[in-house]
Parts: sequence; C-alpha cells; structure tokens
Amino acid sequence: MTAPRRAIVLIGPMGAGKTSIGRRAAKALGVEFYDSDIAVVRAHGPIEQIFAEHGEEQFREWEREAVLEGLSRRGIVALGGGAVLDPLTRTALAEHHVVLLTVQPRVVASRIRDTNRPLLQSDDAMARWTEILQARRPIYEELADVTFDTSSGPLQSVTEAIVHWANTAWAHGPQQEESE
Repeated sequence: MTAPRRAIVLIGPMGAGKTSIGRRAAKALGVEFYDSDIAVVRAHGPIEQIFAEHGEEQFREWEREAVLEGLSRRGIVALGGGAVLDPLTRTALAEHHVVLLTVQPRVVASRIRDTNRPLLQSDDAMARWTEILQARRPIYEELADVTFDTSSGPLQSVTEAIVHWANTAWAHGPQQEESE
C-alpha cells in the first residue's frame, strides 16, 4: 500500500480500546501505529508522575506536541481520551479521518478497575469516568467521521470494520477527501 496522505485517528473515552484496536488495525493495513500517550510516556515519564510533578496543563502541552508528531507520520494514530480538548489538536484533526470508539459503562468498568489514570483517582472511578465522558462526548461526536462501539464481540470484529472503513477512506480521490 502506498503511504496514505491522511491519518486514521482513533479518539474516544478512556478504556474504549484505542491502543489495542489501533495496533491491530495498523498491522492489518501495513501502516505505522502511533499512540500519543505512549509517545508522552517515552519522552517525559509515566502520565501519573507527570500529573503529580508538572500538572495537567503541562501534560496537555506535551500531549498536543505528541499528537501533532503522530499526525505528521500518517498511518493509524491513537489519541489519549482528553487530547481532543486542545483547540489546536481539534483544528489539526480536520485534515484527517477520525474514528470515534465508544464503549458502554458496564464494559469499561472492568477495563479501568484498579486504574492509575490520574483523572480517575476518586472514590468512585466509574462516576468520574461517566462525568468526563459526558463533558467530552459533544467534542468526540463533532470530530468523528464514523463511530464504532467496542462493547460487545471480539475486538477483531471492530478492527476489521475499521480496516474496511480506512481502505475506503484512503481510496477516495483528492476532491472527495476535501469535500468530506
């Protein structure tokens, strides 16, 4: 496959499977996989440590830099759940294909159990997750070109659906891509 001109970007809430599905989709498509959270950790250390030592504002700045780096590489790019909060990131996403991964609360509960995610450190991690999702949902939906739910069935089924969608999206000619 020739290198795509635009990335397939996975967005969505914590625990939706962006990293797992992104890796699988990139392998199936024969393209690079890039995860903004992994890039931040490699460059600056564990996210929980960044929040504790530098604060969320610094984390978001480093996250934005990592997102822009990933978008420049094309392929499949998975973003941290809050990356879409940054206006510059949202503007940059307009040039790419955006996939929203959703997950039902009943499913995410097991995925985030015993989490060390800084934003979920509270007496009730699921209540906090739901609160964060409700605040971000309008942004996710506004940015998304397509939505896939990861709540049921094997992740491979979602991966295959994304691969099919990505091949179709990348097959569009320049005029079609610009008019999406």
